[in-house]
Amino acid sequence: MDYTQILIKPLVSEKATFVKESSEQVVFFVNPRANKIEIKKAVESVFNVKVAGVNVVTRKPQARTKHGRVTGQTAGYKKAYVTLAPGEKIDFFEGV
Repeated sequence: MDYTQILIKPLVSEKATFVKESSEQVVFFVNPRANKIEIKKAVESVFNVKVAGVNVVTRKPQARTKHGRVTGQTAGYKKAYVTLAPGEKIDFFEGV
């Protein structure tokens, strides 16, 4: 899998911002078929940083019901919490 297909987009939320400030971690939405090794190599090659570790959270699609009937599914996704090596930094929205 190509590195540009692994990282979908960075996650920007209150929790992701808190994690980024408290520990040297960055959160990404990633391709559901990507594994930890591929995610690590993709972040290192795209952002030119050293990665200390990767934790992955997978959310499966949930059935949506309306008036007792199943109407579809919510989207499933995979998030990667990437821990950067000490001294490394990725600036997404600095100064915004």
